[in-house]
Amino acid sequence: MTLRTGLLLATMTLVIGCSGAPHPLPADLIETRLAAPLDTVKTALTQVLTDGGYDVDWKNDSTLETSYREEMDAPLNWLYRWRFGTIKSRVNATVQAADDQTTALKLEVQSEGKDGIFTSWEQVPSALPQGADNQLRLIKNALQLL
Repeated sequence: MTLRTGLLLATMTLVIGCSGAPHPLPADLIETRLAAPLDTVKTALTQVLTDGGYDVDWKNDSTLETSYREEMDAPLNWLYRWRFGTIKSRVNATVQAADDQTTALKLEVQSEGKDGIFTSWEQVPSALPQGADNQLRLIKNALQLL
């Protein structure tokens, strides 16, 4: 084997090894049951997400969707996001009454981020303050379950 063939083989191995699709991140998802009536949970969920900067939209009696959270509020948001990037997140939730005093809650936080002009938005891990664990903690605080 010549030096040229060896270098070609090493280069091809490197290119093929680095050309795979990125691994998807695990979903930031929580499914739980809360010891509170359905209407109380819906009110607490709406309050927590609104206080967190999300625009809440109830699609039907059990499904909630939000728009992207405003990570910062300034006149030149578009320029900052385009140039430097940021993380943006949104929430999808489903609530269902398990019985009169218990509610099933499924909460999913989806986060996307970018880090410069020439990169596109891609899925990133949720920032801790916007993560599903923290949202559940805030909902439990609002329901006085902690």
